[in-house]
Amino acid sequence: MSALGTWLTQGDTRIGRIYNGKMAYRRREWRGVASTWVDFLEWLKLWGIMINFTMKAPTKIFMSFFEYRWMASYLAAPAFVDKLSQGQRGAQHKISRKEFASIIKMGTIYIADMLKADRKLKGSEKLSKKIVLFDEMTMIQIMAGFPNLIGIPYQLMPVFLLSEIDQLSCIPYIDAIESFGLPAETCPVPSSEAGAAVVDAYPHCGACFVSSSMPCDGSVMASSYQARRFKLPTYHLTFPVRYDDADTVETAAEDIKGCIKFIEDNTGEKFDWDAYFTVIRRFNEETKLEMERWEINRTQYPQITGATLSLWREFMYQIEGGLNPSLEKVYRDCNKIMLKSYEQKKKPSRSSRYRALVWNCPAHYYANFSSWAENCWGISVLADMEILNFTKMLAVDDKEEAIRDLGMLYERMVMRKHTNGGYDHVLTELWRMVEAFKVDMIFLYQHVACKTLSGLQGLFDDQARERGIPLIWIEHDLMDPRTVSRREMRNKVNNFMLNVFRAEPADPSLMDFDDDNTW
Repeated sequence: MSALGTWLTQGDTRIGRIYNGKMAYRRREWRGVASTWVDFLEWLKLWGIMINFTMKAPTKIFMSFFEYRWMASYLAAPAFVDKLSQGQRGAQHKISRKEFASIIKMGTIYIADMLKADRKLKGSEKLSKKIVLFDEMTMIQIMAGFPNLIGIPYQLMPVFLLSEIDQLSCIPYIDAIESFGLPAETCPVPSSEAGAAVVDAYPHCGACFVSSSMPCDGSVMASSYQARRFKLPTYHLTFPVRYDDADTVETAAEDIKGCIKFIEDNTGEKFDWDAYFTVIRRFNEETKLEMERWEINRTQYPQITGATLSLWREFMYQIEGGLNPSLEKVYRDCNKIMLKSYEQKKKPSRSSRYRALVWNCPAHYYANFSSWAENCWGISVLADMEILNFTKMLAVDDKEEAIRDLGMLYERMVMRKHTNGGYDHVLTELWRMVEAFKVDMIFLYQHVACKTLSGLQGLFDDQARERGIPLIWIEHDLMDPRTVSRREMRNKVNNFMLNVFRAEPADPSLMDFDDDNTW
């Protein structure tokens, strides 16, 4: 094929050239005629979602830009989606755009509901009394039984998703809480959440607040601190750590019952079992659709890799939880695209050469790191620790069994499933997944402020050597890019691939570039 033909069908082959060291790219990525057309239509759709969002409560949203600094960062949502789908073509690209548009759409709904009920903006008290706030690390499924209420992960929009869209967004929160005396070695997730409370970055709304004992002591302390700061009735779900013990199921079930009664007492609503079972049937279907993706990724023709793989699953499992019927349709539509591409024996990326597994918590300020690895080195990430969660079909006919299942689900939330209950869940489980996905290497994130996995580093190294599995530790500080930069993270992989695999980069322009200030 001629150079012109390659350019027309495949687009840019040196993606690093579109970076300019500033907030935005030098220009948009050219993906070839077909994928650029899809990209343009999805880009218009995304802006349509954001414009529609402003029409939900124009006065409140306008006022919020002066009240909350984090609102301005959401203007970069289109750039965020561009970044996460970088280098993608064909089926992979279509799936990414559809799924990320759905995440952004749900995010705008959460923001609109909070702002319309925000007491600081003279919002609706009637709406506020219908809102149940959840810690962002606490699953939302319990709200399936309260169809007349609105469950919102409180820190999701001002902190959690924000930090993935704008890598610099959490720095003021971290500095604010450290100025109060919090040690700098604390995990940036609870630091950012508590710092956001200190600077009053959360809308004032909600009838009550639900948190949980996960995934670590830092999060527990942050939840306790925020509960005092929010001045809302608060219920702390405190599930047993050793969740493999069958006796803990009854304890977890009693905690779930207590939380249901707490919500009933603070909102006046009663738990609706018919509504609950309807939602959980949908959640079970979403679990089946996710497992279908895992099965395809275990074959020699994996399809969904990169940033799409983890962010969509985390969102659907932890935050959406079957509550939105339209998102099940997105799941099904994307799986159809996946299966068609698989039947045609297509690779997920034109660069795909190696198979990898990601373990431990990734850097929020580098949400597209796995996409960079695929574009630069042809390393396709087939599974991520945070997507490999509880897959039991939850009971949808027996009430007592349903409560026990819900307790087990909450015991195995994102992060908690692998970091609680003993090292077997994070160490031995890794080797099981290495075998299942037949990977060539492991990306093991070393979150420098995380105490949970630090003590296991020697065991990971020793057991990887015994099994002959190449393993690379990639340091980061989760939400604070000042500790370990994105360039430093890339250099770890560059050195690893050059010196261990003796490989040549698929795209040399991505080995070194300036993105310190990029969204």
